Amino acid sequence: MARRGAGTPFLLQLSLLLLLHLGGTLGCASVTPSSPIVPLGSTVTASCTIQRELCRGLEQGKIRISWMLDNKPVAGSQHQGPGGTEVSNLTLPRFNHTQARLWCCVEWNGTKQRVGMTEIRAGYPPAKPLNLSCILNLSDYGLTCQWEQGTDSHLPTSVVLKCAGSRGEAVTGCTPRGGHSHCTVPRRLLQLYRQMEIWVSATNALGTAESEHLCIDPMDVAKLDPPTLQSIQSIPFQTDCVALAWDMAWGTEHMELQCELRYRAPEDPAWALVTGIIGRAGTTQRCGFLFGTQYRFQMRCRRSSASSLASWSEWSPGRNYTTHEKAPTGKLDAWWGAQPAGTEGRLEVQLRWKAPRQREANGRVLGYRVTLSPRRRGRDPPTICNTTHTQCSFSVPAGTRRVYLSAYNAAGESAPTEVVLLERKGQPLAGLRAVPGGEHSLWVHWEAPLAPVIAYVLEWQPVTAEPEPCSSCWQIERDGAATTALIQDGIQPFQRYNISLYPLYEGTVGVPIHTTAYSQQKAPSYAPKLHLKRIGKSEAELCWEPLPVEMQNGFITSYTIFWANSITHVASATVNPSLSSFVIRGLKPSTLYKVHIMASTAAGGTNGTSLTLVTTVLDDTEIQFLFLTLGLVFVVLIVLLICFQKNERMKEQLWPSVPDPANSSLGKWVPAAVPQEPLQVLAVREPGPAAISTVTVLEGEPGKQPGKEHPALPAALPALPRPYVRQEGPGEPVQYARVGGAGYRG
Repeated sequence: MARRGAGTPFLLQLSLLLLLHLGGTLGCASVTPSSPIVPLGSTVTASCTIQRELCRGLEQGKIRISWMLDNKPVAGSQHQGPGGTEVSNLTLPRFNHTQARLWCCVEWNGTKQRVGMTEIRAGYPPAKPLNLSCILNLSDYGLTCQWEQGTDSHLPTSVVLKCAGSRGEAVTGCTPRGGHSHCTVPRRLLQLYRQMEIWVSATNALGTAESEHLCIDPMDVAKLDPPTLQSIQSIPFQTDCVALAWDMAWGTEHMELQCELRYRAPEDPAWALVTGIIGRAGTTQRCGFLFGTQYRFQMRCRRSSASSLASWSEWSPGRNYTTHEKAPTGKLDAWWGAQPAGTEGRLEVQLRWKAPRQREANGRVLGYRVTLSPRRRGRDPPTICNTTHTQCSFSVPAGTRRVYLSAYNAAGESAPTEVVLLERKGQPLAGLRAVPGGEHSLWVHWEAPLAPVIAYVLEWQPVTAEPEPCSSCWQIERDGAATTALIQDGIQPFQRYNISLYPLYEGTVGVPIHTTAYSQQKAPSYAPKLHLKRIGKSEAELCWEPLPVEMQNGFITSYTIFWANSITHVASATVNPSLSSFVIRGLKPSTLYKVHIMASTAAGGTNGTSLTLVTTVLDDTEIQFLFLTLGLVFVVLIVLLICFQKNERMKEQLWPSVPDPANSSLGKWVPAAVPQEPLQVLAVREPGPAAISTVTVLEGEPGKQPGKEHPALPAALPALPRPYVRQEGPGEPVQYARVGGAGYRG
């Protein structure tokens, strides 16, 4: 019974679902929205009407209607409609879904059943298509147009390309496929050599948008094939002019074409453009080219009657041509250094010069020649230097004041440049400084001298551990009134440069002034390695080797020493970059410290490796004092020992000589009363008989009786007075002496 009762609600629910599915969705409930497609963010209303008699299983009882937007419940209002229907109305004030399903549900037996549904989409009107352009393909005379789509409308949008001829009848030219923004109008819909109106139309449920209308003659936008350059050659007697010849592309022979020519040398930053060339002419001339220079030429064409919307053909394949050479022209910028040679009466000259620019070289320079006199009427003077480099060292007589420099190529030699070897004894400049002008440049500023200056010569040299001469690291400023100059040749970041400035006066060269600079700085590559020079109880002296200039990457502004033990915080001190040692004071005795150094530039600092040190218990002076004291004590002891060995009287006072009783004559004496009794000795000595050979009579001290105890002797040692006899022979014994326990004297 329990199982049957539990299964009854499930069977009722299943039967209700079947009934609603069979009849409810089709005729039981109807969901009507205000509009199935609405603007995104607008208000949406909907109603759900349920006819009770059509919903089998819901004929009896009250019907409760609810709503769900996708899977989210939303609240509506319910009332009774005409004819016994139940109606629920829903208002969504802001519909922010691009696509959603709105469900109408009824509640039966505690469950919510879906009986009706409508789908609502939201979006925007179509955006206006932009940048419409068209090209006519001469191979099939199809007009291909392309454009840019606007923002996504989130709604199905129909896009077509429309065109209208001179009669004003608009037709659909083509429809893009697959969501692309281009399509091709076939030849049958085009009117060649006549104006046509072309535009793009985009339509969805919320509206229609059109692009700007394009009014063109399809032939004006024909995409022509590029011409072909046939030959390029120099015009005789005018070697700076060239003549070009070309052939037109196939299919364009009957057209009036307008062409453009462009050319450039390898070192040119941009192309030079020549316009207004008539295509059907087939040839053109152009002047102003540099001598001995390779150029690259290209050409393109379009219809001469075309509008501004017409398309140019692609540029033709490039063609290279090198113009004729001629002898170099112009003067060479030269700079020199001179010093006495090892040979007496000779002068060693280091001459440097700048290579001529392409406009003056007139081709490829093959070499340079230095002579002591200029060339006159075909007579070549003796050559003292002939080189392909831009520097030369040679020896000349001490009185030489001029040399002559010239450049030559395959076409000839330039006019000689006179180089005057002036003495460097003029007035120097008052001040010179250099600042970064960029990562690869330096601005140099100086103060103009009082005397008039003809020009300035700037020299710069990278500072390295092993300096190498740089022949191109100099430049001439021709403006004598200038006070600034920009150095750009060969400047690298993180590299130090020595800069020198020479003023050129009338008839002399000023004494140079110097400075150093970086175009860009950064932290040093590494910090110096610390070494312990000495250490004491409360201080330690450290030293280090200065960083190589290549590793500094900037001007060292300071060194910072850090030290700490295991208890205190880290302490530090800043050291002047000119120093290479430092003394740390205030340390604790017999303590371990860790020390490291940081090298800093204006752009940052770099830490070095750590050095571990332990302070001593005593200072050097204290250790020296201790050793000195011990030495003095040792010396005193030695002296005293020597004195004791040499002075017998002092020796007798400190170590008196005591006779050996075993060697005395007393050992031969025996007591008279008990001659047979063995000799008794004190308990403090080893027992045993003692042979006495001689007895010496000792006189007792005055006032004392022999045999009585002496007060200075201990009580444990009583006096033993006994008579001793000396055996002279077999006769009667003779008493010789009596030994008392009292004090005695020798």
